[in-house]
Amino acid sequence: MASSPRSISIAAGQGFWGDWLEAPYRQVTGGSIDYLMMDYLAEVTMSILQKQRSRDPALGYAKDFVPAMERILPTLAERRIKVTANAGGVNPRACAQAVADSARRLGLSGRLRIGVVTGDDLLGRLDRLLARGHELRNLDTGRPLSDVRDRVLSANAYLGAGPVVDALRRGADIVITGRVTDTGLTLAPLMHAFEWRPDAWDLLAAGTVAGHTIECGAQASGGNCLVDWERIPDLANVGYPIVEASADGTFEITKHPGTGGRITVAGVTEQLVYEMGDPTAYITPDCVADFTTIRLSQAGKDRVRVSGIKGKPATDKLKVSVAYFYGFKAVGTLVYAWPEAYEKARSADRILRERLAALGLAFEAIHTEFVGVDATHGPLARGAVPVADIPEVQLRVGVRAPTREPVERFTREIAPLILNGPPSVTGFAGGRPKPEEIVAFWPALVDRNVVEPCVEVVDV
Repeated sequence: MASSPRSISIAAGQGFWGDWLEAPYRQVTGGSIDYLMMDYLAEVTMSILQKQRSRDPALGYAKDFVPAMERILPTLAERRIKVTANAGGVNPRACAQAVADSARRLGLSGRLRIGVVTGDDLLGRLDRLLARGHELRNLDTGRPLSDVRDRVLSANAYLGAGPVVDALRRGADIVITGRVTDTGLTLAPLMHAFEWRPDAWDLLAAGTVAGHTIECGAQASGGNCLVDWERIPDLANVGYPIVEASADGTFEITKHPGTGGRITVAGVTEQLVYEMGDPTAYITPDCVADFTTIRLSQAGKDRVRVSGIKGKPATDKLKVSVAYFYGFKAVGTLVYAWPEAYEKARSADRILRERLAALGLAFEAIHTEFVGVDATHGPLARGAVPVADIPEVQLRVGVRAPTREPVERFTREIAPLILNGPPSVTGFAGGRPKPEEIVAFWPALVDRNVVEPCVEVVDV
């Protein structure tokens, strides 16, 4: 057996579905890396992909992934860079097939192996799980899933790094998964390369923190950064973050030379507290990481060293992300110009609400924002802004209802305000609003032993 490497590098290529398409190419061509990690999934993404697959069985994955891969496949093969990506969504096999087709067109047959991780999709097993007493109670409300079972659109357990490690050990160059955790996509290469045991809790916690640091792409290298944001250099050419890790669990966050952005202790700290929850117990399928033990130091320009991380055993549960149909919504906007832009928008809102009330429509909620005045900070902002001097205000009204009919009627009531309401409408953004289905999120837990990951590895 070959000895473990002294260090490996894992580059972030995507932080969400819709991230910068140039990032993967820049990461594999801008310098030496061993792995490219590409994270695509969020809770709402799974329901969107499930709806796509229901309309076309060949869909259900992040389609942006395929052309991004086609662009870099020759480089991956030449430089022996491996990829871990959860772009498979609810149809990892179809995603893998599309990538394999691209590889063949590029003449790469026989040079790449693709691993596919499935088993996270519980939609087809829900009724059996419920019948066996797995209530999948909502973590926020305590309600059993049976309350909304007839409206469930998707249900996916969060898998950890284990099946990705399995695929890598079986020779996969590209591992495409469904709902594997964001952190697991980085932890898996570390476990594979350094042969970490699945109960080496401190090491697994370190790999989890490494994954958490780069899971959002350039958010760790200067993007969306609060500290001295105006002094961050060349964001147009921002370098995405790279983990350079050692077998002892220490690692450094850096980026390719000559790229924009900035990697500092302050910036990495901002990313670490993103979606952190309890800092002493960051729970993943692989371990529980104690974020209070993290030690950061500036190890050089655009280089932050991370050490000291402690971990605890994984729990006997896995999180399940369920999406279900909740009703309908629509959002309409009108822009009012100075003078008295805010007062005009407020008047239009009152008129619209009076007309909707007169129609007797059953809305679950009507929500108004005055963009330019209070859309970000709410009522607290109204007294802090000299509203008389605001040059323009966007009135944004959203409605929600269990059925489509009242929402449809709302969409026909906002446009008439252009001529029969307050003066100076300068923009009717997007035209008449359209009713949209609401997909709601139902977080739950399930016993780990009922989820069965499956790993397949095929040659291109």
